Amino acid sequence: MPHPTRASTGGIGIRIQEVAALRGYSLRELGRRANVSPAMLSRIINGQRQASPSIVSAVARALSVSISVLHGQPYIHQLQADQLDRLITPISMALDDWDIPLGEGDPPPRLLGDLRAAVAELERMRARAEYIEIARELPSLLAEVNAHVLTQRPGHALEQAAWLQAELCRTVYVVGRQIGFMDLARLALSRMGVSAPQSGDPRQVAIERWDRAQLMADAARHDRGILLVQQALRDLDDDGHQATKAVRGALHLKAAILSSRRGDSAGADEWLTAAGEIAEETGETRDYGLVFGPVNVVIHAMSASSDRDKHARALEKARKVRLPDDYPEARAGHYWVDRARAETWTAKHEDAFKSLGQARKAAPQQTRYHPGVHETVATLLRARTRAPGDLLEFASWCGV
Repeated sequence: MPHPTRASTGGIGIRIQEVAALRGYSLRELGRRANVSPAMLSRIINGQRQASPSIVSAVARALSVSISVLHGQPYIHQLQADQLDRLITPISMALDDWDIPLGEGDPPPRLLGDLRAAVAELERMRARAEYIEIARELPSLLAEVNAHVLTQRPGHALEQAAWLQAELCRTVYVVGRQIGFMDLARLALSRMGVSAPQSGDPRQVAIERWDRAQLMADAARHDRGILLVQQALRDLDDDGHQATKAVRGALHLKAAILSSRRGDSAGADEWLTAAGEIAEETGETRDYGLVFGPVNVVIHAMSASSDRDKHARALEKARKVRLPDDYPEARAGHYWVDRARAETWTAKHEDAFKSLGQARKAAPQQTRYHPGVHETVATLLRARTRAPGDLLEFASWCGV
């Protein structure tokens, strides 16, 4: 196998250069529009400097593209190899059939209790980042739950069905966003925005806004995302229940990352401090498939430090983290990916590759499709005169 060059490893710098050329922007013009120095852009394009999330956001906004475009998502070749691409259309069709009742030849849906158990199993699979397995189950489950929503009279049973519908739509959003199908993710959240208020559960409404704030971050609209988080906090009163506190805490963490990527370090620290105070009350929680608690607050603080190019500080925080034995695989995978990024940009390349291996062990499907993994691997390849075989194998596995 020939050794990858800077061009063959691609990376976000090359895509910035390509889209800028399509727009007819010189580095000077792009820098002016993004408020990033041309020298900084040149170093990013040449792989000599990390494209931090705040810079990626600014450049994406200047180029009028989504962040996923600059990350090169979706990764079609991997999706085809995993046969995930053929599972997307049935899920989209199930969402399109949102308000269409079952036909005469369609089998009747299972009882709500049975569907609740099936949806709960999908939530557990979501925590393990088992996207292929989830995608296979989603179309039929969506059809069954939709049938109940269309046929139930107003009351508790309808609220139960709408709650399940909201949870399924959120699962579609998670899968769609993780594998880079942003249109599917947006469609799923638009459906969740309808079903969540019908569920009678204000936490579901807040969670839909929590996820939608992330889509705004993906579109480099951090200011709007923060406004949405603030609205969600105003509408979700602290009723004293642990689950409510956890959702509110997760909203604070979302605002911290949005503020950090917007370049508002002071605001990010304020949100993180508030989240830490809530985490002291709740301890480690798993309500609604969210992972909130003291450990996740530290992980978000680590990520915020990396976003500001404070990689040594991020690594210092990372080394203090002790993941609980029962920590969800998907969240553990994110921790190891963020740690690998900090290790890469503090020139601890062997440690970074070990962390990527831990991410792959914890959540292989998530790691394979994570844009941060692709950028870190590309950076590690460029840092070597000749990459070792295990790094080349990893790069081939995740499509770099």
